[in-house]
Amino acid sequence: MSSVLDKRLVFVTGKGGTGKTTVTAALGLIAARQGKRVMVCEVAEQSRIPNLFGLDGAGFEEVELAKDLWAISVDPDHAREEWLRFQLHSGAMAGLLNSSRIFSYLAAAAPGLSELVTVGKVWELAQLERKKTKASPYDVVIVDAPATGHGVAMLRAPKTFRDATRVGPIASQANHIHTFLADPKQTAVVAVALAEDMPVNETLDLGGRLEEEMGQHLQAIVVNALYPERFSGAEAETIAAANGKPSPAARAAIDAALSEHERARAQRSQLRRLKRDADAPVTTLPFLFEPEIGAEQVEALSHDLERRL
Repeated sequence: MSSVLDKRLVFVTGKGGTGKTTVTAALGLIAARQGKRVMVCEVAEQSRIPNLFGLDGAGFEEVELAKDLWAISVDPDHAREEWLRFQLHSGAMAGLLNSSRIFSYLAAAAPGLSELVTVGKVWELAQLERKKTKASPYDVVIVDAPATGHGVAMLRAPKTFRDATRVGPIASQANHIHTFLADPKQTAVVAVALAEDMPVNETLDLGGRLEEEMGQHLQAIVVNALYPERFSGAEAETIAAANGKPSPAARAAIDAALSEHERARAQRSQLRRLKRDADAPVTTLPFLFEPEIGAEQVEALSHDLERRL
């Protein structure tokens, strides 16, 4: 995992609901503690990471969350206007064209254009020489990418446009971006999963799709929210067979303990399957028995993840 944070760009994806945003924030904190200047990037108009740090949403501006840690939310409309500004060398013309109804219809009709301009902005953030005036470079950009299928579509968008247009500025730019995304020395893909049947299946499928469609491979898998193993199977049997007539409160506690034990055991089975079949190193994060996740919890998870690297 430590080598993952040595890349210029890290895509964090996985089945929805697995905790991608929390893992992205934790990786950002680890990289910042290593002395890197770090950008954590959300897409599709999401802006949840600043909330984890007790701040308002970032929007399409680069805002500082903590020492050496920054955040941005990339939405397709702003990304498209910025791309037009780079191409036309005119902010006024870019704004006029981007706001025109005809252009909006054309943009909506172009399959994958939103993904292309979004990943184009992500690529720009990861460059040592940035196109945006007076913008400082980052050592690593960590992307809270869309869920698995949409995440792969975003990674694939530059190649799709390059192959479709073949010549011209769009094809040239798309080729530069695809080359960067497909280079394992520059870009890493990290999957976040739960130790459950469907997330494990989707993670295994993701590895094959990346290889087939991008020539990339998963560089790490983080299994999130793993329940602790509090006692052995024999101990669980002893608890279940306890004699006497416990009070309702005691019975509820026993039932809860046994239910947690069964869930932890099922999770270990899925974790073994993932480790056996995945072509990437697998690490874990514990389930947090907290009412909500905030800066303190993300900080704790980041230290836990760093120890497991």
